[in-house]
Amino acid sequence: MALGLWLSALLSLMPSGPAAAAEFTPEQNQAIETIIRDYLRKNPEALLDALQAAKDKMEGEAHDKASAALAARRHEVFDDPDAPIAGNPKGNATLVEFFDYRCPYCKQVEPSLDALIAEDRQLRIVYKELPVLGAESVTAARAALAARRQDKYDALHRALMAQKGQLDEAAVFRVAGSVGLDIERLKRDMAAPDIDRMLKANTSLASALDIRGTPGFVVGNEIVPGAISLQAIKQLIDTARRK
Repeated sequence: MALGLWLSALLSLMPSGPAAAAEFTPEQNQAIETIIRDYLRKNPEALLDALQAAKDKMEGEAHDKASAALAARRHEVFDDPDAPIAGNPKGNATLVEFFDYRCPYCKQVEPSLDALIAEDRQLRIVYKELPVLGAESVTAARAALAARRQDKYDALHRALMAQKGQLDEAAVFRVAGSVGLDIERLKRDMAAPDIDRMLKANTSLASALDIRGTPGFVVGNEIVPGAISLQAIKQLIDTARRK
């Protein structure tokens, strides 16, 4: 049965006129189920096509929504005065990274970011802590943000990214001590309300941009989920500079 005939058969079973709002009779329900089952048994690709079309539609809608959010919230993404910055603060291109210190893919891409900073003197990197991998991730993010009060954000950020193995609370403070932080002061600063606000703002922004995991990047008008190569990052930056 062709798809058009299948749909026609279904429509012929549906009530019309004043009875349109009524429920199907048991016999009609059984007939509809039989038609659908028979059609899908003979044409299984129809189900795959329908699922793919639904997936494409959902992804397209999510992309459009995220693009609109980026246009509306560019200041939050690129110019948040509370966000830590690496590279050239006055650079002519900005790369925003949403990351988690316990994310292996974030650690995987970190050498590429370091290489970019060393190579591209006009690049500005904005860090957005997005601790999505549990309580230990939240501890690490709080510690990094609190380290700014001792002018040690960059040192702790790099050390946490380089940390191998389990990154639990004890490891976070051990690493913090290794870069010269006053641990007791750090613990007090980690409880500051502004750190709560920053983490909540990052979570809200990531959700609006449809960044569901880490790492996630924003360059120009592009939102890129997942770890990407150094060459791919360079291409995104070049594209952003041309616009």
